[in-house]
Amino acid sequence: MKRLNTVTMFAVATAVLVSGCSSGNSGNSTQTSSSPNSSASPAKTREKISLHWVIPGAANSNLPDESKDFVLTTIEQKFNVDLKIEYFPVADYVTKVNTMLAVTPPDMWRDATPDGGQKYALDGLLADISTIVTPSAMPNYFKYWMNEEELKGYGTLSGKLVRAPIPYQKKSVRSYFIRKDWLDKLNMPIPKNYEEYLATLRAFRNNDPDGNGKKDTYGFSLSAGGTNLGTDWPEFTKNGLSFAGFVKDNKYVDITLNPLMEGVMNDIIKLNAEDLVDPDWFLNKNPQHIEKAIQGKVGIVLGSAVDFAFDNNQQGIQYRSKQLNPKADWVPFTMFPGTPLRSENAPGVPFLFAKSIAEKYPERVQRSTEILDWLASEEGFLLTHYGVANTHYKLEGKNINLNVDAFTNDIVKQGDFLKIWSFFTPESPEVYGFTVVDPRQTDRDREQAKFLLSLPLYPSLGVSLIPPVGFELADFRKRQYDMQIKLVFQEKSAKNWPQYREELMTKYKGNDLINAYTELVKAAGKIK
Repeated sequence: MKRLNTVTMFAVATAVLVSGCSSGNSGNSTQTSSSPNSSASPAKTREKISLHWVIPGAANSNLPDESKDFVLTTIEQKFNVDLKIEYFPVADYVTKVNTMLAVTPPDMWRDATPDGGQKYALDGLLADISTIVTPSAMPNYFKYWMNEEELKGYGTLSGKLVRAPIPYQKKSVRSYFIRKDWLDKLNMPIPKNYEEYLATLRAFRNNDPDGNGKKDTYGFSLSAGGTNLGTDWPEFTKNGLSFAGFVKDNKYVDITLNPLMEGVMNDIIKLNAEDLVDPDWFLNKNPQHIEKAIQGKVGIVLGSAVDFAFDNNQQGIQYRSKQLNPKADWVPFTMFPGTPLRSENAPGVPFLFAKSIAEKYPERVQRSTEILDWLASEEGFLLTHYGVANTHYKLEGKNINLNVDAFTNDIVKQGDFLKIWSFFTPESPEVYGFTVVDPRQTDRDREQAKFLLSLPLYPSLGVSLIPPVGFELADFRKRQYDMQIKLVFQEKSAKNWPQYREELMTKYKGNDLINAYTELVKAAGKIK
């Protein structure tokens, strides 16, 4: 009998994360098939083994009964394994993994620690993967997603190659979205610069854009979570700082620790004083600001997904806003034409193998890498993202034509379980030259996608930024954020930021942090 552990559901904001596991048994089969896209050994008899993987839980998703889990069935038959997948809520994930590592480590796990597995490496828990994650052992991983130099730059800790990045989407999206129907009512154009944006904030606050006769709307909101100022503010870009770290003038720029933060904070203070932004922005917990926007209380927010305001995205801001107001029209825009709002993505999340498992059970690591490489292949990607060929989609040339009804019935209604199985590869069909043809997309959706994907980006740093050994980054950032919160809400002036920053850089060793980040970026070839 196959077994499926109980799935525990709990609420996180409006999303639901699931905790559970799935393990299967492929019967008496001892054959492992191969395909042009599979890194498995040629079809032959080999010993069946049990594998235990651990990954973070996916929002609103859970694994179905194994009789309906075609991905698990395919993997178990193809690689002759009994695979147990455990997935835990993000909030509990690190604790759960640490408990396992102290007793019986999993055969493979996807890391979720803030330091990207650095402490695991220092504690000697990680296997040396220099002969495990290689182009010969994982050809698809290296063909489509990774190069050896990037792997070495990312994965080497304490002189050993101990971690490899999960394939990641290099193209990123970051754009502001605005209620165009509000602009139309006020006879205003979409803002094309910061001054026009500021005028729009004032109009959205003071000129009754929703026509209800009340002064109950705001121009902009975000969810800072009560711990820092947040980075959604356009004022960062206005003052020469874009989201995340980037290289400018051959120097690494850390945005929130930068001298230019004085201008950012002074601008935020002015917006608060003029009552133009949602007064709850600091205490909002994500996605409360999006919920306010959906309710018609806010006219501008930041989005970071191509389908953020698609007509066909039932969880998106456009679809849900129109349920309350059929005239709602959220569109992307930029008030900084030609200026990047962020950099390309860099590797950030590794998959890991325990040293004890690699030493005692090397066949488990080998079989795991074969399966992971298959997940990175065309065949694995299509199965884990779009389902079974000629059932859930039809491949015509390089076009993936979705069968929405079949996908909904067999996958979405069965726990939307491909969101769990697609843990290893992002939604990037273009990597394989594929184009998804989704009949649910409207012309408006396609136009938005075209605009969003055309926005400029800073080049990727090409490396994961890790603080120096012994540097307590969380404590340092808390001191920094506390100082900035004091400037904005108590002193209501950022004139003292230079002296506060000097204290952070010297007394609390911020210079050590920036120097360490700079060396990592230099090693990646982004600084000469």
